[in-house]
Amino acid sequence: MANSEEAATLKNIASHCKEYGFIYPSSEIYDGLAATYDYGPYGSELKNNIKEYWWKAMVRLNENIVGIDAAIFMHPTTWKASGHVDAFNDPLIDNKDSKKRYRADVLIEEQMAKLQAKIDKEVDKAAKRFGDAFDKDQFISTNPRVVGYAEQIAEIESRMKSSIESGDLEALKQLIVDLDIADPISGTRNWTDVRQFNLMFSTELGSVAGESGKIYLRPETAQGIFVNYLNVQKTSRLKPPFGIAQIGKAFRNEIIARQFIFRMREFEQMEMQFFIQPGTEMEWYEHWKAKRIAWHKALGLGDDNYRFHDHLNLAHYANAACDIEFNFPMGFKELEGIHSRTDFDLGAHEKFSGKKLKYFDTATNESYTPYVLETSIGLDRMFLAVMSASYVEEKLADGSERTVLKIPPVLAPVKVAVLPLLNKDGLPEKAEAIMRELKLDFNAQYDAKDAIGKRYRRQDAIGTPYCVTVDHQTLEDSTVTIRERDSMEQQRVSIEELIGTLEEKVSMKTLLKKL
Repeated sequence: MANSEEAATLKNIASHCKEYGFIYPSSEIYDGLAATYDYGPYGSELKNNIKEYWWKAMVRLNENIVGIDAAIFMHPTTWKASGHVDAFNDPLIDNKDSKKRYRADVLIEEQMAKLQAKIDKEVDKAAKRFGDAFDKDQFISTNPRVVGYAEQIAEIESRMKSSIESGDLEALKQLIVDLDIADPISGTRNWTDVRQFNLMFSTELGSVAGESGKIYLRPETAQGIFVNYLNVQKTSRLKPPFGIAQIGKAFRNEIIARQFIFRMREFEQMEMQFFIQPGTEMEWYEHWKAKRIAWHKALGLGDDNYRFHDHLNLAHYANAACDIEFNFPMGFKELEGIHSRTDFDLGAHEKFSGKKLKYFDTATNESYTPYVLETSIGLDRMFLAVMSASYVEEKLADGSERTVLKIPPVLAPVKVAVLPLLNKDGLPEKAEAIMRELKLDFNAQYDAKDAIGKRYRRQDAIGTPYCVTVDHQTLEDSTVTIRERDSMEQQRVSIEELIGTLEEKVSMKTLLKKL
């Protein structure tokens, strides 16, 4: 569970998002709907900028990757073939006293996280004690207390993996009992039995009710790619290795939807499925791990905020899987998954549909079912990662304070604000003329209300990287002041140079060149 300090930070971010028009609770005038949110004016801009960065990096920069936009509703047999009808379940457990519902595996993982925190604390203490002479690896492998904690984690992980793989729900509950896990709300250990809960939302198609007309809201976007594999391959004249990318909504009836927009029942995914020749999957797995972490780190949110987490509990169809985890306010959590899915997906759809989905390689005169290498990132989680790393409460040299969103300039909702120093003396007219030019290239905002200092603070709070101030000198020599958000430093530039100066600082092209 998140500690109070972490929860407060997430609470501050959520509060800031609402106050400044990034994210609102959905249907708020009707008291809202649990774990459902609407993106406001600045939130939708930031979200679109993240999408653009992903799409251009994935589709535009790779000649062998194309995009699609598949329907949310799909033929119900799709979900039978994918395994979602039979196996898309979470192990559910209730506390009889608090009446709260939990995922059994999450309760156990949180227990392991507590043990890992104890290891980290011991390592930090030793590092301070020994200084530069500290050998972290040796300490972890020889310190009796740390070794003991590590052995406990390994044993818990092994028991949980065994229980989940075998579907032994009684063993899963017994592990919760043996670990003496208490409900965080009631503090009691009065648990129900563990049971499986399918996460798909179902509805009826047209006027037909009952099982014959039952369809599902898609729980992932990947299946829309798999069922279109043959169409895309033929119409795009592509041959393996090639990829299909998609951004779209998915829906999961999560048992516990919490932590603001981190886990929601309606969310958006950015996925790319890469179709490859069997036997080349590990090479491509390493390739996409390197490409995806580079995409994240290019934003400058802090390299230490990312880490890889290899899956110990692999899905039955996977032969390698890892997560890129981000250091959210509630700790390191999954941001993106990279999975080697073998030929499970196309093989299953071939079997259930009766259509041939094999690729015939004219070079080798052989047919094969392509293996799939998947990269899948939650757009809402990416949004939260950007906000988490960017949200700063600063105390300035003059003793004043400001809340600033240090969003990477290329992603910022508003790129530049145009501010006449005074709302008279011809300054508004000059500022409006500059604004008309800038908004052809950038999402620009004109702001003439309140003192200039207040306007700077308002732009800081929405993450605007640059403010252009029009003053009396502008009327004399056609120069303006550019104020940079993070350093608050100001420089004088000519109006003629303004667009070029801003373009260099906020252009998507500049960011993509880093990849």
